[in-house]
Amino acid sequence: MAAPGSECGGSDGGYRDLRDVRVELDPGTARGGGGGGFAVCFWLYLSSSARPSSVILHQVTTGDGNKLPFLALGEGNKLLLFPLMRLHKEAPATSSSYPWTDTTNLSSTSECPLEKWFHIGCEVTDNVIRLHINGDLTAEIHLCSLSDEPDHQEDANKISLVGNDSKLEGYIYNIEVSSILGTIQEQYAKNLPFKLSIDYSSSDGIEECDDGIWNIVGGKASCRRNFILEVVLNNAFGEPVKDKEVVASLVYADNGMVVEKSRDDSEPPLLITCEGLEYPAISRPLPIIRGRALFKLKISQLSSKCDNKLFRIQFSTLHMRRYPFLEAYSKTIRCISRNRTIRPLGSGKRVSSATADETDFLQGLVNADRVNGRLHSHGQSSVVHFHTPKFPKIEGDGIAKVVETNKILSQNKHARKMVVSKEAQNAMGTDTSTSNFDSFGSGSSWSGSDADDVETFSDAVVFRYCLDSTYDRSKFLSGAAPTFNKEDLVKLADQISLYSGCSHHRNQILMSKRLLREGADTWSMISKNNERALWSSAIPGIITKFMDIAHSVNRGLSEQDLEVLRGIAGCGEDIGRDEFDRLWYWLYPVAASLSRDKIKKLWDCTSPKWIEGFITIQEAESALRSSKELLKEPGTFVLRFPTTRSWPHPDAGNLVVTYIGSGNSIHHRLLSLDSSAATAENLQDLLLQEPELSQLGRVDRLPNAMRR
Repeated sequence: MAAPGSECGGSDGGYRDLRDVRVELDPGTARGGGGGGFAVCFWLYLSSSARPSSVILHQVTTGDGNKLPFLALGEGNKLLLFPLMRLHKEAPATSSSYPWTDTTNLSSTSECPLEKWFHIGCEVTDNVIRLHINGDLTAEIHLCSLSDEPDHQEDANKISLVGNDSKLEGYIYNIEVSSILGTIQEQYAKNLPFKLSIDYSSSDGIEECDDGIWNIVGGKASCRRNFILEVVLNNAFGEPVKDKEVVASLVYADNGMVVEKSRDDSEPPLLITCEGLEYPAISRPLPIIRGRALFKLKISQLSSKCDNKLFRIQFSTLHMRRYPFLEAYSKTIRCISRNRTIRPLGSGKRVSSATADETDFLQGLVNADRVNGRLHSHGQSSVVHFHTPKFPKIEGDGIAKVVETNKILSQNKHARKMVVSKEAQNAMGTDTSTSNFDSFGSGSSWSGSDADDVETFSDAVVFRYCLDSTYDRSKFLSGAAPTFNKEDLVKLADQISLYSGCSHHRNQILMSKRLLREGADTWSMISKNNERALWSSAIPGIITKFMDIAHSVNRGLSEQDLEVLRGIAGCGEDIGRDEFDRLWYWLYPVAASLSRDKIKKLWDCTSPKWIEGFITIQEAESALRSSKELLKEPGTFVLRFPTTRSWPHPDAGNLVVTYIGSGNSIHHRLLSLDSSAATAENLQDLLLQEPELSQLGRVDRLPNAMRR
């Protein structure tokens, strides 16, 4: 056995890859009762790829080479501790394998955390094993000692604990073996490991699109802008670490390679501003002060000059080996030139907006005047013509903002005064300006004499929903909606609309209960209560459910539609629940939109095909080209459902018109089907809002249900 209290770690204060761990044990020290035994304790960090069936530590004999599990991940990612061979009668046999249901083991009561340091202590005696997590005793089990067997003979072979064989990415810190039991709590409280992370609440100068990609203005010195990121270095207890330095570098998001300075560039790709001067970021590490370092950065290299690749900012600690927990990566970045319209933001403020991929325009259709017009179908194709409308002009390929919300907000502005409760501030952190919506301005409010008549949910809940990302909203509604009744959802939807000044969230909240119920039923049907299902077997169930929700009997899902769904899910030959949820959160709002009678008439009409349906933006733009280089005539358009809008995004289930403008360029305009009662029932109104549209085409080619 290793000497009592000895540290079996390597360099960098005891950090070791699991594959490099090896600790010698002597089962003889655990025999004899009366306090005999030993304890193995260490800090463990597992990657996000860790899955059940992974062995963390094996027990290996030096004589016969038997390799059996000692510590592993079982069902639900719970830790399993196994008896020790040469010591316990119940030790695993050589034939033992996952899920180890026929093998005696000790299981933790909670799921093992991933990408986070936690402490493990294993106590072993000849008749008891105990498992401690973060200093607390989780479980113990009494065993039969082999020394009590009449024919037992002492085995001189030693036992080693060795790491996994490359099946699990993980790291151990400060592994110790002690012959003194009861010292695990003491070991837990000393010599803690570190973890580097990014505090996004302090970021500034960044525009975040709905797909999570950051847009940052870079390029020439006269154009590029400062953006701020703050990194945090804490120990496993969350306490700040000092006397360390962190350096920033620009890397490619797809492979992590450092972005090199090209021959044509006189400046390094990433710059840091210190005391008003710019330096190459890689040569200017910042000290960690009270556990934090604030980086003021600029990017000189544009994505357009690097094959449109996406970047990331990599932060890493100096004078230490490269480990995942001592590195932090920003979200993916698209570095653009200043002809993209970017609003300067206050500290921590982000903009949630459509990407140039999906739409140049987000619209306020309520304020637009309706004009009677006429449509014309171009032959029997799925492509339709109309005169190019005078849409709001956007600088460059910039992003339009929702204008309807500003009108609603201004109407409420005088009736209510801005009051953010301390409860809401605590829930969201200290910066209450961190809004995901441009329309949620500093004058927005929630207070007044009529508040008691409206407010059912706390300010913190409603305010957090307004600020959170689409992913966080889906998590909240997934947990809350099944427990709410219809009246509760209506009240929540009303409050969200009032807080955010945007009514488009309402429909997504109201559909959440049925969406989740139908999704659970569909998954149960296609998976037959298994963890995964074959994609080919899941297709019939998905099509049946889609047609049932859409109330469609004439048009189901084509092979092309299914391939788009498969891409949204991100699955291969089989599909799991997480992948199905991604698919379902996109598909259900689309099916719900198609269940509206007049929209369904357009969907069911296939000659001509008025709604192209499930196509990507690239396929839509390809349909508008008569050749690889040439576009069709201005006014030609395609109707489609955007593939980047999933529940509970306010635009989920809406249509996008992809059209050719007067300047022979392709544009994308969102048609919000729930912006008002009238436009929700008449798609024709959305397409004919400009007077010029009434000068072209014949309305009699529309299905009867779409005529005025």
